[in-house]
Amino acid sequence: MAVCEVLNTLAEKVGEIELNDALFGVEVNTGILHEVVCMQRANQRSGNACTKTRGEVSGGGAKPWRQKGTGRARAGSRTSPVWRGGGTVFGPKPRDYSYTMPKKVRRLALKMALSARNQEGNMVVVDQFTLAEIKTRDFVKVMDNFKFDNCLVVTGEADETLGLSSRNVVGYKVLPVAGLNVMDILKHSKLMLVQTSLAKLEERLMV
Repeated sequence: MAVCEVLNTLAEKVGEIELNDALFGVEVNTGILHEVVCMQRANQRSGNACTKTRGEVSGGGAKPWRQKGTGRARAGSRTSPVWRGGGTVFGPKPRDYSYTMPKKVRRLALKMALSARNQEGNMVVVDQFTLAEIKTRDFVKVMDNFKFDNCLVVTGEADETLGLSSRNVVGYKVLPVAGLNVMDILKHSKLMLVQTSLAKLEERLMV
């Protein structure tokens, strides 16, 4: 097991902790990470693009002109796709883009994302991270102590004070272990784990 320094919110070393190699020492496969991120992005799509076919466009009940004798091309409806303002052929309709992947693959991808940040040296463990009140300035001050301008903070349980303090700052996000996902880890260049989240991570991923 690899040993990692435990820091406080002033970025000072206060101890050491052993990291589970099954979580933070996994060989990274970028193909699996890519597939899981694609799945997450597809699942976020609203899929509400919609066009009208010739049967749904308003009007078009009367034949524009008689079939023969005018010299013009024959026409049966103003909603024909050939006409300006007519219907759309094979246009998009509301649909569900979401799909799923095997649970084992999703868990493996999460372990790989954690391992990637650890192997890059872009992960820190803090003993605790709490704020007395909802204050964006206090949150930014802690990030400045670590010289982080982009960071994902992972807590053991949902922390409303931290979440509200960070949500108005570009480049930062706070998530509980239950909401941790591959895309958010890869989107942020730094990863900060509160010490209590390590046991929760093992509980979630070591099944």
